[in-house]
Formats: sequence, C-alpha cells, structure tokens
Amino acid sequence: MHVEPVTLVCLSLATLFVAVLPISLYRRLRRPFAFDWRATVTGVAVFALFATLIERALNGYVLHDNPVTAQLLTNPLTFVLYGALAAGVCEEVGRYIAMRLLAQRAARLAGGPNAPADSTGLAYGIGHGGAEAWLVGVLVQLQWIVFAVLANRGELDDHLSNLTMDAVLRVHLILATLSPMLAGVFALERIAAFVFQIGLSVLMWRGVRAGRKSILPIAIALHALIDVPAAMFQARLVPLVVVDALYAVVALAVAVVLFRTCAPGKRVARTA
Repeated sequence: MHVEPVTLVCLSLATLFVAVLPISLYRRLRRPFAFDWRATVTGVAVFALFATLIERALNGYVLHDNPVTAQLLTNPLTFVLYGALAAGVCEEVGRYIAMRLLAQRAARLAGGPNAPADSTGLAYGIGHGGAEAWLVGVLVQLQWIVFAVLANRGELDDHLSNLTMDAVLRVHLILATLSPMLAGVFALERIAAFVFQIGLSVLMWRGVRAGRKSILPIAIALHALIDVPAAMFQARLVPLVVVDALYAVVALAVAVVLFRTCAPGKRVARTA
C-alpha cells in the first residue's frame, strides 16, 4: 500500500485550511462584532454534547442495538428520513437551549454597552461550526494522514495489529481511494458545513431574540433539509458529485446572505 506524496500534500493542506478557518474567522470578526468568548465556547460545548454524544448514542441504538428499527432503516428512503431528522433534532434542540440561555443573560445585562445585533449568533455559530470542523473533519483526517505515512513506511500493519483482519482491510481500501480530488471534496464539504452552522445559529438567535416559538421547528426542518443530500448519498441514491455541487451552491448563497445582513452597525443591548 502506497499513498502518493502529492495526495499527502493535498490532504495536509486541506486539513490545515479547515483547522485554521474557524480560528481565523473568529479573530477577524471578534472586534467589529464585539464577540463574547462565552458564546463561542457554548457553541463548542453544545456540538460536543448533542452531536457527538447524544446523537451518536441515538444512532447506535436505532441503527444497531434495536433490531426492529435497524431492520426498518434498511429501506433507503426510511434511512434518509431518519438520518436527516436525527441530526436536525439533536443539534437544533441543543442550539435552541443554548440560545435561550444566552438571550436570558442578554436581558439581564440590558442597558450595558452596545454590541452588534448578530454578535451572539455569529460567535456561537463559529464555536458550533468550528467544533464540527475539528471533531468531524480535522481529527478524522489527521488519522488518515498518519495511516498514509505509516503505510508508505511499511509500518501500518504493525500499528493495526490489535484490529481484526476485516478492519485492517477496510483501512487499506480507504487509503487506496485517497486522492487530491478527495482532499478538495473534504475541504468543500467542511467549509459548506461550517457556513451552514453559522447561518443556522444566526437564524436561531434572531428567532429566540424576537420571541418566536416557531423558530425551533423551523430550524429542525432546515437542518434536516440540509442533511438530506448527504443521507441520500450514504443510501447510494445520488452520486457524490451532485451532493457536493448542491452544497457548494447553497453554502455560497448562505454566505452572501450572512455577509449582507450581519452588519456591525446594527446594534442592540450588549449580550456579554
């Protein structure tokens, strides 16, 4: 098993870019939007709890531990519906709870120094989306980069000696598919997901701040809709190129809307 040097370089650059993106964006917007670091940390904590722990535990039970639901979800359409809704419900419920707490804190501090209206939504979104970029993207990709380096040195099988033969074969198969194009796909998917998380966070913050009780089901529906193409690809209903092209177009549109509507000049009572 040998991974071409150009592939390793592309994977490393893509991973580095995804890792640096949330940090650099936070640093760039921190002053003009008067970010409160607590909102960003809250975003990180909510993703880690609701997406990494709760959603993963739910998926483990529904997809594997419960034979009834596992059999039901062998149907591709049922799998797509479940996959989209599970992510939407888990993450948006967590986001809603966090935004309510942040809004309550903002109300207690009303009358203090002003901050841009979307400051909390943006700061939280960078934390939530940044956590996803790192936990789902960067750390996983780093593992494959390490595996690729070990494979090129002929040391991979020794480091995987505690795994079953099937697991070792799967690792080799995945390494065989790595390419510069897949590195670009990885970067595109993670950037799109990051943009979506910021957009959903700003939407949730505006809804909670306005006292709209309908914002939670709206956010769940939008999040589920975003996840439908990825779930369809996992169910082998659509090709990856279609999914990534769609995500690129929608993420660009969301980024344009955020750029045009989230202005530092629009101010409310400070949230921190």
